[in-house]
Amino acid sequence: MQDTTKVLIIDDDPIHLRIYGWIVAAAGYEALPALVTADRIDFPNHAADLVLMDYRLTGQITAVQAIAQTRSRYPAAPIIVLSDLYDLPADVAPLVQAFVRKGEPAQLVNTLTSFTRAGAEQPDSAA
Repeated sequence: MQDTTKVLIIDDDPIHLRIYGWIVAAAGYEALPALVTADRIDFPNHAADLVLMDYRLTGQITAVQAIAQTRSRYPAAPIIVLSDLYDLPADVAPLVQAFVRKGEPAQLVNTLTSFTRAGAEQPDSAA
């Protein structure tokens, strides 16, 4: 039996965690929610293969700080930034592997798939 890819979802909004958890689960991945509170991230006690992270966080933790904390716990996991901005913010651009605009669930699933073994084994359909 093949292990399910685990996707850590970092957000400061419990509703967004639930919504993106549903999208991730519907795509066949295991969603691991991590709520950002005023001054910390409530990381689960599980390994993560991929990270999906909201860019705009409320409280004292910035996206750059959240990425640093995430990298220290999951150093090999690619980080995908999710935001309502039109482009990848410059402050996190060198620190992450991908960017997806909110409200684009098909693009989100395609991006997640591109980082999984199954996605890496499929021929590039963008050519």
